[in-house]
Amino acid sequence: MNRRQFLATLSASALAGAYAHPISAQPRSLTPIKFTLDFRVTSQTSPFFLALAKGYYKEAGLDVSIDVGSGSVASITRVASGAYDLGLGDISSLVEFHAQNVGAPVQGVYQYYNRAPFVIIGRKDRGITTDFASLRGKRVAAAAVESTRRCWPMAARQLGIAPDLFQWITTDFSTRDNVMVRGDVDAATYFHDSAVSLFARIPQQELAVLEYARTGLSLYGNAVLASRRLIAEKPEAIKAFLAASNRALVETLADPNPALAAIKSREAIIDLKVERERWDITRRYLATDETRAHGLGSVRTDVLQRQIDEVVAVFDLPAKPSIGQIFDDGLLPPAPQRKVPA
Repeated sequence: MNRRQFLATLSASALAGAYAHPISAQPRSLTPIKFTLDFRVTSQTSPFFLALAKGYYKEAGLDVSIDVGSGSVASITRVASGAYDLGLGDISSLVEFHAQNVGAPVQGVYQYYNRAPFVIIGRKDRGITTDFASLRGKRVAAAAVESTRRCWPMAARQLGIAPDLFQWITTDFSTRDNVMVRGDVDAATYFHDSAVSLFARIPQQELAVLEYARTGLSLYGNAVLASRRLIAEKPEAIKAFLAASNRALVETLADPNPALAAIKSREAIIDLKVERERWDITRRYLATDETRAHGLGSVRTDVLQRQIDEVVAVFDLPAKPSIGQIFDDGLLPPAPQRKVPA
């Protein structure tokens, strides 16, 4: 065998060996992201579970873990402390947190609830109607640290009534429905979409729903919050998370069933009928006239500025955070991807 034949034989053998024993592709390194919800697993946040179930986060190079929360205010401290990278937290509470903690390391990066779903729900048999004045002298249940309760003075100011119109009865989230059903209180604060559990126990025709939005108050609700550390060190990871989450949200607005199946696989005890009813309410606060005009996830600077001004004035805060301290829109997906589906 001459040298040319030997090299040809060697090359053919090597090529055959390569196909017989292919080199294993190196696994893609995923960036871990800890994300905290504002509350338990429900259809309100089902798009995030859809993104997880469909592998959108992994496609984007992320290893996302989702934990339940203990309120939209508590999420702010979870992210600010560094315990979580991202979380769902209330924008008004974030303004208050920044005013009291100058330079706080947490910022909104995607406006999930375009309008805060804050309501007070009262028993009609206690004389409560959709007129907020009907709450005068009543007993209203609310958790100690809860966004709807915290923002009541802003609604009262908008209405031109005293914030001490009624008596607060502090109760835990888990017992709120019970005290309403037993009649221990006359009314209770809710996220509107969280009230489906109450609607399942008291017929809706026996309840009055008093919406903060109907007072003329325009408040952004829960947003995806990010730690400043993550924004500085891994902005591409945040962009990837928001793009994947936004993709799932658009899909869920078009058809909620896959997202509902995703939360059912996470929490087997979930009642899909109840969660479908809940999502029907949630959708109203996500797909609004504003998001149809400007896209999901963004904020209007004039609306956010009024909200900051209102929070600072009502709570007599020591400092006024800037829009830039509260919200960073530079990490949002491109506008065409954020269109609300028809």
